[in-house]
Amino acid sequence: MASMKNVLMVALALLVSTVGFAQTDFGWDWRDSSKVAVKNQPQRNEFINNVFPYPAKPRSQWELGFGLGVATMSADVASKAGFGGSVSVRKALNHTFSLRASIADLNSSGEPNAYQITQNRVPFKTRTRQLGFDVIASLNSLSYYRANPKTNVYVLAGYSLSGSRVMHKRTQAGDYRVFYGAGLPDIEEGLLNTGLGATINDRQSYAIYNSFSAGGGISFKLSDVLSVGVEQRFTFSASGYDYLDAVKAGNSNDFIGQTSARININIGDRSKKVAPLWWLNANNYLYQEINAPKHMKLPKVKLPDVDNDGVTDQFDLEPNTPAGVAVDAHGRAKDTDGDGVPDYKDKELITLQSCFPVNNDGVGTCPEPACCKEVKEMVTGLKSGGSLCDIGELSTIVFDRNKAKLSKEATETLATVAAKINANPNCNIRVSGYGYTSKSAQQLSWDRVNAVVKYLTEKQGVSESRFIFNAGAVGNELIVTLFGTTEAGTGTTSAPHPNLKK
Repeated sequence: MASMKNVLMVALALLVSTVGFAQTDFGWDWRDSSKVAVKNQPQRNEFINNVFPYPAKPRSQWELGFGLGVATMSADVASKAGFGGSVSVRKALNHTFSLRASIADLNSSGEPNAYQITQNRVPFKTRTRQLGFDVIASLNSLSYYRANPKTNVYVLAGYSLSGSRVMHKRTQAGDYRVFYGAGLPDIEEGLLNTGLGATINDRQSYAIYNSFSAGGGISFKLSDVLSVGVEQRFTFSASGYDYLDAVKAGNSNDFIGQTSARININIGDRSKKVAPLWWLNANNYLYQEINAPKHMKLPKVKLPDVDNDGVTDQFDLEPNTPAGVAVDAHGRAKDTDGDGVPDYKDKELITLQSCFPVNNDGVGTCPEPACCKEVKEMVTGLKSGGSLCDIGELSTIVFDRNKAKLSKEATETLATVAAKINANPNCNIRVSGYGYTSKSAQQLSWDRVNAVVKYLTEKQGVSESRFIFNAGAVGNELIVTLFGTTEAGTGTTSAPHPNLKK
């Protein structure tokens, strides 16, 4: 008993020294291929590629266990507490079931009570050695409400090949002798064999027999390596052998109980193996994916956009924009000049603010430049007097800001204008450009008028002498207007600020 106390003191010291290092959680990353066995790699690859929904089972460590405690016997003679020890190795099959192999040495004894003495029963001492194989079922490795378990409650059942040597006390000599069962009937019933020691009465010291085990226990994880626990294991003779106390009486067989404190050590390369699976929650991967998906294939989020303008309804300030209409970042139809009339309805795409407010078509109300007003009045007077030129206002050419290049639309318009000019040979054409606020504006105005005149003369064959070149007038700087007149043509004029030309 002194040695058992020493071992228990050592176990307690280990518990105190390691509890400070206990971790709150441990597990493994499903992306880590180093912890998956070669035979399970195909499943892992299919899982990684979302072909198969279940991750591969990782390799896990073995558990080396040591048990030391009390051995008792339920027998026909009142049992006394003895001692027993065991060494075991355990391997997980999955998160619930595992297999354990063990060797045990159990020492039990008994002393008859008053009644049993009257039945001629004597004290006994029995030593049992076992080679056991148990199936262990962990009851709490699967949990929906916590992370990896820190305790492991389990039940067990299995088989043991047992050998028991029974010593009984002879009443006359007062010493203990090996029980050979001399003179007793059916002394070999239920035995596989006998072994070890001298052969007497056709048998040796140890009775060898089949036995079954059952029990349960609880373990507490102290760190990634160490756990401690308590276990109760019972061994029942499978053959009905009833001489483990040197007495055969009644209808029940003798059975052995082992109550032990256990120290368990996880063994195996931790870089290639996870902890024994009963210490891992099988729901870990599932809950991690639900909380923060890293593996599952999620469909693209498609938010409603009724008018298909590219701005989702929740941010669209104009949710019913007509199809094909350009919109801004808030889903509103673009209004380039900010006159309140969207571009797709605006007949004057760029209206100066000085010409605001505009009409329903987005056309501004700019005051007419004096020159243009005079021309119109003169044309009106000529018409009333039977003028030979009644072509009137021909068209307005719109240019991009800060540019003098004719757009495709502008050339198409000028082609139509040229046809009218050629059809009215008595009319000259006043070409007016606007921009007077700065030298650069004046030069740009001249460049635009020149571009119009040059196109009509070179591309459409209109005589240069029919044009009145008028640049730098007051008005909308983005346009050039053409107007029929009977005034004499002037042809082109010199650029006002040629050094500013780009």
